[in-house]
Amino acid sequence: MIIGKKKPSLLATLVFGIAVLSGIAALVMIFGAAMGLWEPIEGFRLSRTYNNSLGYVVCGLSIACLVYLFIKKGLEGKKKTLISLIVGLAILSPTLYSMMGPQIRYPGIHDITTDTVNPPLFITLTDDREGAPNTLVYGGPEIAAQQIEAFPDIKPIMSNLSPDEAYAKALAVGEAMGWEIIGADSNAHRFEGTARTPFFKFVDDTVVVVSNAAGGSRIDVRSVSRIGRGDIGVNAKRIRKFIELFNQ
Repeated sequence: MIIGKKKPSLLATLVFGIAVLSGIAALVMIFGAAMGLWEPIEGFRLSRTYNNSLGYVVCGLSIACLVYLFIKKGLEGKKKTLISLIVGLAILSPTLYSMMGPQIRYPGIHDITTDTVNPPLFITLTDDREGAPNTLVYGGPEIAAQQIEAFPDIKPIMSNLSPDEAYAKALAVGEAMGWEIIGADSNAHRFEGTARTPFFKFVDDTVVVVSNAAGGSRIDVRSVSRIGRGDIGVNAKRIRKFIELFNQ
């Protein structure tokens, strides 16, 4: 018998196992749609229902186990328990971030465009596209007013490039952003596409139209969610990113 050697803690091992399984469950809920397990909305619902509960359970068990190990000095397992606590905090990270960051309230809209008066129209994509209860018909002045109040910076891109040059650049930006390009028409200077959110893989539809303008061209962008009343700012962020990349 080696004097002073600590015994492994079964409790720490159990907590570690629960943490690993909970972490895997949290990841599957987020990326399950990408793996073909379910539709994006189902993964989103599962995550909203269970993610925080998993995180709180793992954190609570980890803290309790750490206290136990500090009291029972002859047991080892603190490293496993600390790792478990980190996993629990990682599961809770979206909630913790939202609590610590600025509280932003997004309007309950899912159709964002640089032109709220004459928004770019979809031609190739239609309302019968797969998994899309939301229409591509623009909601009119009420939606426009909510967008202008929430996202006053979303405006057309004014460029000194010719329409042909601006179209080629806009198409390259869309491809660089990972959009699946649909209905590209170099003569009409327009293209449509589909984009997927990095988490849960929700599908959104986009359209870009380039038109003549004094001294160059004007580029308008529109992004519409296929499902959901609100988009928590995703479409506005996508258009902002497009504008940023185009202006580089």
